[in-house]
Amino acid sequence: MFNLRRLEVLRELKHRGTLAAVATAMSYSPSAVSQQLTLLESEVGAPLLERDGRRVRLTPQAEILVAHTETVLRQLDRAQAEIAASLQEITGTLRMAAFQTAMLTLVPAALTWLRDTHPAVRVEITQAEPDTALPALLARDVDLVIDETFPGHVSPARATALSHRVLREDPMRLAVRDTAVSSLSDLVERPWVMEPVGTPARQWAVSLCHEAGFEPDVAFESADMLVHARLAAGGHAVALLPDLLWCDRAPDVTLLDLASTQRRTILATVRTAAGDHPLVHTALAALRHAVEQVAATVGRHMGNDIR
Repeated sequence: MFNLRRLEVLRELKHRGTLAAVATAMSYSPSAVSQQLTLLESEVGAPLLERDGRRVRLTPQAEILVAHTETVLRQLDRAQAEIAASLQEITGTLRMAAFQTAMLTLVPAALTWLRDTHPAVRVEITQAEPDTALPALLARDVDLVIDETFPGHVSPARATALSHRVLREDPMRLAVRDTAVSSLSDLVERPWVMEPVGTPARQWAVSLCHEAGFEPDVAFESADMLVHARLAAGGHAVALLPDLLWCDRAPDVTLLDLASTQRRTILATVRTAAGDHPLVHTALAALRHAVEQVAATVGRHMGNDIR
């Protein structure tokens, strides 16, 4: 019979790519990781790793083992959820990851609700963009991810082992200082601020400009939406800003309404097998409460500032 802990080491290598990363994640030394994999190879009776330059890759036999290990871990997720549901009190630690604007707006409201309604629940949160957070969810580093998708752009990090709950459809609006601007076509020669190359937000923004018939002049690049808003307010750049950004203040830029389809979708994503865990249900309830509260505040702050 195979040793489950050794199977988990092999699975971690599949997800993390290097022995050093596995050692860090599992609090092992690199030599201990190598030893566990060597013992597993002896149990299996076939090579599990092969050299690929300076890295290693899994053999077909190792891929078979990882697939079955994933099945076992999903069953353990379900068992954990059933045991937690059988207890009278909701307790434990929930690990979350959230992208920046959700961290600034939804997370504080959700934490307040949880503190008031479920004081025995501990929440640990890391700020991370979806393309980093979703693999971490699959690797079991976190239990829930607040992530985002943009029209026509689905992250390759998504997997059938994950399930998604829509929290909010968040309009994206053009932010400019010049009130004479009325559409994207008026911005052909303007400098832009966008998120880094390769991110879904950047891909969506560039494709939006391409659809309007021009290549955007991206003079500024930042993953921080507050930087985008500051540059737009100063008249230094055009930005595409989410409504959620105006949770705690009124806009200080002119906001132009795009088509109703130009919205990012804010999601709560969990591993499917853990979706019935009471901690997950509690976190989802907190996030739904936060969305309602924040949406009302955003509406008050934006008022008639959209055209």
